[in-house]
Amino acid sequence: MIGMRTANLLRIPGRKIAGSRHSLLTGPVLLYISTNKMVSRSPSRKSVHRKPNMREAILVAAEELFATKGFNAVSVRDIAQAAGANPGSVTYHFTTKDGLLLEIYRRHCGPMNHRRAELLAAARRVRDPQDRLEAIVRAYVLPAFSSGSDLAGGGVRFTRLRAVMSAESNEIVRKIIAQTFDDTSHAFIDAIHDTLPQIPRTEIVWRSHFLLGALYYSLVTPERVSRLSRGAAEGADAASAIEQLVRSTVASLQAPAVEEPAPRAAAAKASPQKAPARR
Repeated sequence: MIGMRTANLLRIPGRKIAGSRHSLLTGPVLLYISTNKMVSRSPSRKSVHRKPNMREAILVAAEELFATKGFNAVSVRDIAQAAGANPGSVTYHFTTKDGLLLEIYRRHCGPMNHRRAELLAAARRVRDPQDRLEAIVRAYVLPAFSSGSDLAGGGVRFTRLRAVMSAESNEIVRKIIAQTFDDTSHAFIDAIHDTLPQIPRTEIVWRSHFLLGALYYSLVTPERVSRLSRGAAEGADAASAIEQLVRSTVASLQAPAVEEPAPRAAAAKASPQKAPARR
């Protein structure tokens, strides 16, 4: 049975999940309510008054620095200074800067991948193929828009960090990213391919790649939407961003497959050029 929380995030008007009494709603209003519940959780009284320990302070400082300056440009000394610690504390808790980045990915991505898997399982049970495709895409997008303080959702700040890390040429960072996300990415690609069997899996890989880029850009530079729309749209509105991403991605995924151009040799053989006439 799908949990109430999962069903609420994937609801679609008039549709039901097989084996469940919860209807799936994906309307913008309900999505906005669901998203706001995720981003406006009030911290408990205990967490408000509790001072974070040094290990936690180092993790928070490193995540903020990596998200704004990148991995290569930040030193252990920078992290220690931002955390109010000494460099020895960083190496004591995490050994190296690489170990620190790995821990940041672990603490975010374990829960985030689990949430995506939970939402994906619910989405795959939707009977109507069109609604199922939309629910699958939403299951991927939604967790990235959780608040920065919600570790289970990954958070906007962490998504920004991921965008910056992906743009850097660092072999260690690339290995951490692949180790963390490839299994989840394959699961979503396979689910989309099962729903759209007429589209080659390779093309779904390309289109899901574009989704990731759009997701990063939506979180990193939301002000661009506000500026180019001349104030008609609010780029920082998570509910609107999610709805736009889901609808555009669904349309992209359903586009006809791109026909591979014929190789030059085959094309030349199919239509040989006439020899020039002799004078």
